[in-house]
Amino acid sequence: MKINIKTIQVDLTPSLNVYIEEKLSPLAKFLKRFDETGDAEIWLEVSRATQHHRKGDVFEASADLRLPKKILRAESTASDVRAAIDEIKRELSLEIQKYRTQFLEVKKKKLARK
Repeated sequence: MKINIKTIQVDLTPSLNVYIEEKLSPLAKFLKRFDETGDAEIWLEVSRATQHHRKGDVFEASADLRLPKKILRAESTASDVRAAIDEIKRELSLEIQKYRTQFLEVKKKKLARK
C-alpha cells in the first residue's frame, strides 16, 4: 500500500515521515483480500489550522484510503501532529472494519443466490 503525504504549513521532517509510515502501514494487512489490483493508496494531508493561535486544536489531518471500488475518508484535529495522525489511524481502521463487513455481506448474498 502506497502512502502519499501532503503538508501545508508544516515541515515534513524525517522523524514525522517515519512516524506516519509506522502508524499507517499496518492497515495494509486488513486490505490484502480486498485489494484486487494491488493499487490501494492512502492520501494523507497534514496542515496547520491557524497560523497565529498556539492553544487548542491547531493541527488538522485528513486521509483518503482509495480502494479499487471505494474511497474511505477520515478527518481529525488535535493540538499535536502525532495525536491527529493517531486519530486518523483509529478512524481508518473503523472504516475498514465497516467496509469489510459490508463487502462480506454482499458476497454472501451473491453466493446464496446461486
